[in-house]
Amino acid sequence: MDKARKLEDLGYSVLAVPDHLTDLLAPMPTLVSAAAATQRLRVATMVLNNDFRHPVLVAREAATVDVLSDGRFELGLGGGNMKSDYDEPGLVFDPGATRVERLGEAVVIAKRLLEGESVTFSGRHYRVTNHTIHPLPVQRPRPPIFIGGSAPRLLALAAKEADIVGLTGIAFRRGGAVRDISDWKAAVVDERVRLVREVAGDRYARLELNALVQRVVVTDDRRKAAEELGRRWQQLSPDDLLE
Repeated sequence: MDKARKLEDLGYSVLAVPDHLTDLLAPMPTLVSAAAATQRLRVATMVLNNDFRHPVLVAREAATVDVLSDGRFELGLGGGNMKSDYDEPGLVFDPGATRVERLGEAVVIAKRLLEGESVTFSGRHYRVTNHTIHPLPVQRPRPPIFIGGSAPRLLALAAKEADIVGLTGIAFRRGGAVRDISDWKAAVVDERVRLVREVAGDRYARLELNALVQRVVVTDDRRKAAEELGRRWQQLSPDDLLE
């Protein structure tokens, strides 16, 4: 946990960990350890794949991490986008619309549980009967909810339900198998922000917008750095990268 302590010493506010079935530490135990090693650093999931866990279990684990971190947890949730995460363990990779619909139900269930409600829910994907969780999280009414992505349907869900809306530049085409960054342009980002603002309505003023930074380059020559990145990311021109 030396990295967590160093991040806190450097002034970073949040340590976020992903949730992929690769050679990474599992998110929840990692965040508990990071919180135990620090005093102020907030910890977050970036983001939990909704299809790996039932929302009742997500709410229970989220509340536990919030208690053990003394109220420093942020719950990031996503609908899943990497087909390999599904193929290797034999999970069904449903169409994006189905995954987002399922995520929407899960978010409603998890939020209500984290806010202390006794939840009965009957949807297309989940059924919960008279369930509560204990202990409840330290933060009230609950830990902040983060939802991020690039698809309009997912951003609309985030605008309605999340406290933090994430804008990402990477999309996965052809059934989640092909990585695509061609939309990570200023005009596209502006359009996504307009969508979030329109759907959120009065909530927009209270939302936090988050942009996933794909690459950081420290340089005195921005044009040269953009040209070098452009050779790697051929879907974007140097002007796109500089915009």
